[in-house]
Amino acid sequence: ITPTFSEDVPVRQDRSFAFQTIAPNLRGFDHNVRNGQSYLLGSAEARIPIFKYFSRSELKSKFLRNIQLTGFFDIGSAWYGLTPNSELNDIINTTTITGPNISVLVDLDRDPFVYGYGFGARILLLGHFIRADYAWGVESGIVQSPRFTLSLGTEF
Repeated sequence: ITPTFSEDVPVRQDRSFAFQTIAPNLRGFDHNVRNGQSYLLGSAEARIPIFKYFSRSELKSKFLRNIQLTGFFDIGSAWYGLTPNSELNDIINTTTITGPNISVLVDLDRDPFVYGYGFGARILLLGHFIRADYAWGVESGIVQSPRFTLSLGTEF
């Protein structure tokens, strides 16, 4: 509902885009954890309609019928060039640190793919699906602090 954007990976200024859009967010990260002219995003989610599953009779309440618990795994990348390992993606792997008398180019050696996993719940309220997720993001093998996300809609 209130997206946040990462400034860790700058957008290349030497590229032009015919169309520009924000890809669906990879849970566990801010938007723009990776950027580029191409992206790949995969998501697997198991949804359990908890009250519907354990009820011995048909539920009359549409609200209770549509409460779901979820577990999920997301993986994705965005890149410039033909592949995520293209030399055009050096922008995710380098940063410049400047001081009063020195400028240092640092090689970060980031993995182009990031993934996230976690659990959540889905409810139908006033005709709209509300999604609450708690996710851990993993970047270059390092598990990030967990993030809570509140969203509208049924998409992953």
